[in-house]
Amino acid sequence: MNSENKDIKSDTSNLGLSLAKLMRPKQWIKNGFVLAPLIFTGLFSDPEAISRTLLIAFLFCIASSAVYVVNDIRDIDNDRKHPKKSQTRPLASGALSISQAIILLLILYGVLVAGYFALPNATLVLLTYILLNFAYTFYLKFQPVLDIFTIAAGFVLRVFAGATALDVPVSAWMFVTTLCLALFLAAIKRRQELQDSGKAGREVLKSYSVPLVNRFAEMAATGALVFYSLFVVTTRPELAITIPIVLFGIYRYWYIVEMLDGGESPTDALFSDPQLMITIAVWVGVSGWVIVSGQTLI
Repeated sequence: MNSENKDIKSDTSNLGLSLAKLMRPKQWIKNGFVLAPLIFTGLFSDPEAISRTLLIAFLFCIASSAVYVVNDIRDIDNDRKHPKKSQTRPLASGALSISQAIILLLILYGVLVAGYFALPNATLVLLTYILLNFAYTFYLKFQPVLDIFTIAAGFVLRVFAGATALDVPVSAWMFVTTLCLALFLAAIKRRQELQDSGKAGREVLKSYSVPLVNRFAEMAATGALVFYSLFVVTTRPELAITIPIVLFGIYRYWYIVEMLDGGESPTDALFSDPQLMITIAVWVGVSGWVIVSGQTLI
C-alpha cells in the first residue's frame, strides 16, 4: 500500500514538474518590462499602482506561458527531431500528452478571462500579444526580418500593458528605446542560433547570415543607447547618471554573447552572469532613487 502511495505521489510530482516546464516560468523574467512605467512615473510608492502593475505582470506571465504551450504543440514534430529539445520539452519527450497540454492551455486562458474584469484595458493589450504570437507561431516566424520585429513587438506590448494598467501614456522616447533594445535581443538570439545550430536549426535561419544579424544587433544597440540618452536628457536630466550603467549592461551582454557563447536565450544569459544581474538591479535602484523625488511622465 505504501509503495502504491509513493508511486502515485511520484507520478503526480512528475506531472506537476512537466506542466511547470511546459509553462517555462524561467522565461517570466522577460515580463519585467511591464514594470518600466511604474519606475519612470515614480508611482512605486502608491500601493494601488503597485498592485495593478503586479497584477498585469502576473497576467502577462500567464499569457506568455499560454503562448509557449501553443508553440510547443505546433512544433512537437520538429522538436522530436531536435537533439536537445527532444529531451527537454515535455511534449516532445513524451512526458506530457497533447490533451494534457490543451487542458493546461484552457486553464491559462480562463485565468486571463478572469483578469479582464480587474484590468479590462490592459487585458486588451494582452489579447493583442496573444494574437500576435499566434501569427508568429503559424506564419511570422518563417518570415525573415518580420520574425525579429515580432519578437521585439512582444516586449513593446509589455511596456504598453504596464502603462495601460496605470492609465499613463507611453512617450515616443520610451517606445522607440524599448523597441531598439528588444530588436537587439532578438537579433542576438538569431545570431546565436545560427552559430549553435547552423541554418538547419530553424527554417528562417536559411535567410540569415551571422554578419547580417550582427549588423542588425549593432544598429539596434546603438539606437537603444542613443534614444535612451535623448529620453533622459529631454525628460529627466537627473537620470543621466544611469546612462553609463545602461552602456555597461550592453557591453556586458555582448561580452557574454561573444566570449561565453550566450545570447540564444536572454533569460539564460541574465541568470548565468552575476555582473549583468547586478547591473540591472543597480539601474532599477538608481532610477527609482532619482525619480522618487519627483514625478514624470514616461
